[in-house]
Amino acid sequence: MLDMQKKLAKPFYVLLSLPATAMGFALSIQIAALSWLMRTQFNLNLEEIGIVWAAGPLAGIIGQPIVGLISDNVWFWNGRRRPFILIGGSLAALMLLALPNIGAINDFLGIGNIIVVAVAIALTLDLAINISFNPTRSIIADVTPEGVTRTKGYTWMQTISGTFGVLAYALGAIFGNFFLIYFGVGLVLLFSIAPMYFIKEKKNLMQSGEENQYVNGEAATKTQWGQYLMLLFAHSFSWIGIQTMFVYMIGFVEEKLEPSSINVTGQILAISFLILNAVGAILPALVLEPITEKIGRVKTHLSCLAIMSLAYLGIVLAGKTVFMLYIFMALAGIGWAAVVSLPFAIMSEKVNKKRMGLFMGIFNLSVVLPQLFVSLVLGRFIESAVDKNLIFIISAVTLGISSALWLFVKESKSMENVIHSTSSH
Repeated sequence: MLDMQKKLAKPFYVLLSLPATAMGFALSIQIAALSWLMRTQFNLNLEEIGIVWAAGPLAGIIGQPIVGLISDNVWFWNGRRRPFILIGGSLAALMLLALPNIGAINDFLGIGNIIVVAVAIALTLDLAINISFNPTRSIIADVTPEGVTRTKGYTWMQTISGTFGVLAYALGAIFGNFFLIYFGVGLVLLFSIAPMYFIKEKKNLMQSGEENQYVNGEAATKTQWGQYLMLLFAHSFSWIGIQTMFVYMIGFVEEKLEPSSINVTGQILAISFLILNAVGAILPALVLEPITEKIGRVKTHLSCLAIMSLAYLGIVLAGKTVFMLYIFMALAGIGWAAVVSLPFAIMSEKVNKKRMGLFMGIFNLSVVLPQLFVSLVLGRFIESAVDKNLIFIISAVTLGISSALWLFVKESKSMENVIHSTSSH
């Protein structure tokens, strides 16, 4: 074990964040380029694009719980999570390489249906990301103690991952999506493979007798099912709003901002997501983590969601220029910073840590089921809607509902003690 891991030094948090960063970068490429490719290269309508996007959530429903369950109970290649990160990262890089070559692959195979090929590649890409995303998040809980240190692990994860997400959208905006994709192939391989040879996993997640210990009146390993299910329910509404933006924002840009060309459309989308992720990268470790120590993770999270809801509403009411769109995307980034960091820390302290991979996989259903709903149900309504403001109306309403539902999630005892300690000083 490296000395920085023993001391839980900042360089270790950076190293621990790189595998999740690799998967986040792959996802950023998918967000930035997939709808654009389908629209501009293959002339798919919004409903057809939604069908392509539905492949990913289907992979997540199957992939994450199964991989989580298996990784909880196996040990090979000197790790529990390591094998799945190595395999998933390599497969994700290969599928990224296939993305800009969908047409050529279709011609080579002689299938004659571009949607079938696109769905197959998107499905494999998202399955690869899901194979790895669960272990990259679970390993943080495995090697960090509960409380502030656990929060630090996930906020650093998002800060590092979000910073590279910003890089992804910057590369797309400056050099184009094709350059972004090919650059991402190398980065995903490097960040998913190299760190795993410097992070030492514990073969036994619990020491003997720890199952019966109690920490501040709470069973150390007991799953709080009511709280866990409420957390899933609240988180799912967040993702309905966020995924609606990711998949269909191109329709809003085309109708409301009337770009002069398809390249300008791609640039507006790339810059919008760059701004969203820039805020999402800066806030978690530098701003949100200190706030959580004063008011708690739950209050911090629901407040950020409320701001994101208001930002979406602002786009509906005043997003009539590219500049105003960028302003409101920056405000929405406050909610994005919370969504991709705080729920993991909150959830990890409400479940049996011996089954962290499984519970992390089930938790992913609160992401992928909303994604399926957005792709398979909302797509037809948005495609036929006369006013594409409907996209951000849906986003604003669902984020507002999510913020309200988080009021029913309780803060953990470990964080309550931190808040009490901070306020007493």
